[in-house]
Amino acid sequence: MSVLRIEGLRAGIAGRELLKGVDLELQSGEIHAVMGPNGSGKSTLAHVVMGRPGYEVFGGSVTIDGAELLGRPVDERARAGLFLALQYPIEVPGVSVAEALREALAAAGRPAGQILEEMVAEAAGLGMAPELAGRAMNVDLSGGEKKRNETLQLAVLRPRFAILDELDSGLDVDALRQVARRVERARREQEPPLGVLAITHYRRLLHELTPDAVHVLSGGRIVRSGGPELATELEQTGYAGYRVEPEATAP
Repeated sequence: MSVLRIEGLRAGIAGRELLKGVDLELQSGEIHAVMGPNGSGKSTLAHVVMGRPGYEVFGGSVTIDGAELLGRPVDERARAGLFLALQYPIEVPGVSVAEALREALAAAGRPAGQILEEMVAEAAGLGMAPELAGRAMNVDLSGGEKKRNETLQLAVLRPRFAILDELDSGLDVDALRQVARRVERARREQEPPLGVLAITHYRRLLHELTPDAVHVLSGGRIVRSGGPELATELEQTGYAGYRVEPEATAP
């Protein structure tokens, strides 16, 4: 079993502090949802944990099984077992999905001899065309197809922890169900079981991926945590009671 632990995380961009002391612990096999109003720091949390350039870390710690991730480049965080499904997956002309996954597996010291067969099987389960493997990463794909493609990469790479940044956006009901089932299967069958941090605005994703815990992020802090019933409450009441005015700069 593995543990992703975020402690006192303070971070921002251009001198502006957006995360103001986030504490969160996610264990193998758990699904935690992070919800909150626009501008609360949800995507910032995902990017800082994954190590996106341009963000400044002012304090705190992010570890997997006690190994510090902050200060390490993105590729090392990925090899440590972290995966980020982007809210807006980028296009990479000239690099096929198969090539990208083959290089990622090689960097992790895993065999990639059956990569094409594995991709075709995963694509079929996600309702994708098998020729995707030879196409450039996300080029000329719809928003929903890009999200399926992110899920296919997750399935092949088998990370310890996956951050899903609004995976449900751009997916219709059937596609959302296919994607959620594949994530759920990784949580049940993978060893160690996949831990999921799902960032979402809406409860519809959580109809398909039942969370063990729901956290409300507002003003750069987790202001409340609870069980799945908290997502139901938020759907009914909104975030009015949780809004926190952001501070302008980091101390």
